[in-house]
Amino acid sequence: MKNKIFISVILCLTMMVLMLAGCSKAEGSKKMSDSESKVTESNEEKTITIIDGSGAQVKIPSKVNRIADAWGAHNEIMATIGAADKIVATTLTPEVRPWLYKAKPVLKNAVTAFSINASETNVEELLKTKPDIVFMSLNDKLAKQITDLGIPAVQLKITDLESLKECVRLTGTIVGGEAKENAEKYISYLDEKMKMIGNVTSKIPQEQRPKILHIASFSPLTVDGKDAIITSGIELAGGINVADVTGNSKATSLEQVFQWNPDMIIMGRVLTGNGLNNSASVSDTDAGKIMNDAIWNQLKAVKDKKVFINPDGAFSWDRYSAEEALQLQWMVKLINPDKFVDIDMVKETRYFFKTFMKYDLSEEEANKMLAGEAPS
Repeated sequence: MKNKIFISVILCLTMMVLMLAGCSKAEGSKKMSDSESKVTESNEEKTITIIDGSGAQVKIPSKVNRIADAWGAHNEIMATIGAADKIVATTLTPEVRPWLYKAKPVLKNAVTAFSINASETNVEELLKTKPDIVFMSLNDKLAKQITDLGIPAVQLKITDLESLKECVRLTGTIVGGEAKENAEKYISYLDEKMKMIGNVTSKIPQEQRPKILHIASFSPLTVDGKDAIITSGIELAGGINVADVTGNSKATSLEQVFQWNPDMIIMGRVLTGNGLNNSASVSDTDAGKIMNDAIWNQLKAVKDKKVFINPDGAFSWDRYSAEEALQLQWMVKLINPDKFVDIDMVKETRYFFKTFMKYDLSEEEANKMLAGEAPS
């Protein structure tokens, strides 16, 4: 009898141990599931979705460290917000943008994987750089090519001063960290200068505003039209863009220029060239070709000796670059010198490069830049 009781007790104890073990195993399984759930959650948090300049939703890494930048002007924006060191592939070379590479020599480490107009891509070289994302201007063809490679393609858009700020802010948000703070700092600087200029020039009657012609290149003769960013600058500075055409670098004739008969001519510069053989160059901006030409001399602007070379820095000031903040100040001082005697462009240019590019631009270098000349 005692043996039966003893066996029963043993059996009961064994059952209890097995039940406890089962519970323990089940609890362990539950904890494992929770852990796996957190990993999945973490993996989800490694990507974010942004809306790019084309209006598309693009899923990108939440931490972007390696960037391919197929838009030359945007390379300069990246440098302005302190993120040039993240560029691993570019469309530029030191020969095409010497001031940018002088201010940010780290860009020499980047591979030139895109042609200057982003019409061609060296896919093999691009993939070697292992970019997290590719920045580009609006370009459906290139965006599809990049997306097909499995790389997020972020298209960007700048058409005027407001969209310039939006582009800088989006870039800062994507890059994150100090770049985001620097982007807001730049936007505040641009807003401050726009307000300072607008408070004065908004009071200038339309009939008192000079007619400005902005020449993109002399040969072939092209001009920047109404919806180019230069128009935003000209109008804010108190002038009128006399070129009654639409878009950037639009071909025109000397006959058309004579019909416009501008009060002032500003000669800009554009990047030209195709292919991946580093054959890109900067358009000619020799004012002497206009000033010394017998036909051009019949224009009002040439007669009055009001032909000027647009400054050129890390990128062309008159294009879609962060240096548009300097362009505005240079232009308003050019158009309305008596109303903006306090603007010192050498001082302002040095401040900009020191503050945003972290480059100590000398007075001599600033003067070269303002004259549209390359560094020594």
